[in-house]
Amino acid sequence: MVIVTADTHSGPLQGVRVLEMGQLIAGPFAGSRLADFGADVIKIEPPGRGDPMRDWGKKVNETSLWWAVIARNKRSVAADLSTDEGRDVIRELARDADAIVENFRPGTLERWGLGPDELHAINPRLIIVRISGFGQTGPYSARPGFASVGEAMGGLRYINGFPGEVPPRCGISLGDTLAALFAFEGLLMALYWRDARGGTGQVVDASILESCFAMLESTLPDYDKLGVVREPTGTSLKNLAPSNVYPTKEGRHIVIAANADPMFRRLAAAMNKPELAEDPRFATHIPRGENAEEIDRIITEWSSSLTYADVTRSLDAHAVVWGPINSIADIVADPHAQERGMIVRQPDERFGELAVPGVVPKLSKTPGRVNWLGRAEPGDDNAVVLRRTEHE
Repeated sequence: MVIVTADTHSGPLQGVRVLEMGQLIAGPFAGSRLADFGADVIKIEPPGRGDPMRDWGKKVNETSLWWAVIARNKRSVAADLSTDEGRDVIRELARDADAIVENFRPGTLERWGLGPDELHAINPRLIIVRISGFGQTGPYSARPGFASVGEAMGGLRYINGFPGEVPPRCGISLGDTLAALFAFEGLLMALYWRDARGGTGQVVDASILESCFAMLESTLPDYDKLGVVREPTGTSLKNLAPSNVYPTKEGRHIVIAANADPMFRRLAAAMNKPELAEDPRFATHIPRGENAEEIDRIITEWSSSLTYADVTRSLDAHAVVWGPINSIADIVADPHAQERGMIVRQPDERFGELAVPGVVPKLSKTPGRVNWLGRAEPGDDNAVVLRRTEHE
């Protein structure tokens, strides 16, 4: 069996070959970051049914719109990993791969005879990226884990929402995407250590729980030294003021963030109330936080007396940080989003044309790009990727 080089665009990861052996969100999202920047990502799918993600979300022409995005720029190979033949496909592909990304429950690869020891015996330079709910070790490692549970156990849910209410979830699978980004980061560091520092292959162990926990800012040292347990605070953050949601005359809400002292002075001028910046209750950060309710009341009184256009015009004139609370429709219509390439319209035979998120971040010399959307059928690239040699 030989691997045929993909006809991919140039990018910072061109020449890096990755086997994506995950499904649903976390593993495939990490794979999509790699593919956007030029890596040859070969997605392994079960024959016939493919990744369950093909059936998730809204559909057009019987095709999942979410699948079109999360599987973009990837080639699809169908292999049944429950069979010896399917596992042999992975072993052969692993010989020339730089990395494998998987998000099965810990122990699954080992049961298939595809654990790190076996794979590194085939290819010592292989980087094996493992994403799971709780990590590859520890008392919870064998448990299945999804984003919702990782967000809850990792502390994100507890501080979300309003005091005294059941903590809500974010409207996306945030834990999955956070874990995927940490996994992507780990893979890039492992590649650098291997290729630039003379290292070898290794295992990158990323968990949803720990990825959520890593986002908790100062909550751990606050608790450790002061016994403070951070609680949910609704639309603001305690002792950080003003930084909240404020209404305009039409009832439209905007976020104004003027908690830094120079920024607050500019907000006071924008409100035509420069005396607020000299008021000892508001002049500096600490007393402003202690009097957050009062300053929020004053700002709300001002903003609700003016139209959205007047409020935002005054804020812009004084260089105050503000922003609307955008729906997806608002983002699509936003000229800044359009000029920055946040929305890419990709031609596709199934959709005609489909708007998908642009590539982030933007690199000046080796930018990423969208080349194609998720393959139509599992194994669409088998003939190319798994073309057999004359000896087979």
